[in-house]
Amino acid sequence: MFNGVIREIGKIKNFSNNKLSIISKLQPQTGDSIAVNGACLTVTKIFSDGFEVELSPETQKIVEIKNYQSGKKVHLEEALRFGDKIDGHLIQGHIDAVGEILEIKKNRNSYDVIIKTDPKIMKYIAQKGSIAIDGVSLTINDVFSDRFRLTIIPHTFENTLFREYKIHRRVNIETDLFARYIYNMFKKENNNFDEVLAWW
Repeated sequence: MFNGVIREIGKIKNFSNNKLSIISKLQPQTGDSIAVNGACLTVTKIFSDGFEVELSPETQKIVEIKNYQSGKKVHLEEALRFGDKIDGHLIQGHIDAVGEILEIKKNRNSYDVIIKTDPKIMKYIAQKGSIAIDGVSLTINDVFSDRFRLTIIPHTFENTLFREYKIHRRVNIETDLFARYIYNMFKKENNNFDEVLAWW
């Protein structure tokens, strides 16, 4: 479990045979979980300048795999420990879909970012709800049929890779875990739940 507060920006050293080597100052142990651009991965080897994780075929199908190529920078977050503060929101590291940044607009003291994604996951995305973009915990301000708008404060923007992101950048998205569970729980009890939501 993670909370979407990025602890370090690492760099991909190598990606081959499903193994991802990352240059990092973090000091995990073999077997630890680390979120890499929001995807929960297991540390399989330790190096003097970083560590190695392994991506399963399922993970490779879901994430934006181009962002895990050699030389790319990635957001890193170690798993929470009991007693840690939750500064963002609870995140599992299970990516739901990939989105595309359509707009980045600087306002007086923030940045508006609009991201388009698979309409199938929009039912889990709510105004003023939480979402993780490449592992960063953010708040949703507007929701549309196939996209949503985020407002990012300068501290978050400048201390994450968002400061380098451009239009058409593809990003990993994890929706709020409570939204997913509640939706599926009620859907099992009411086969017309989608129609009820549409009417509401």
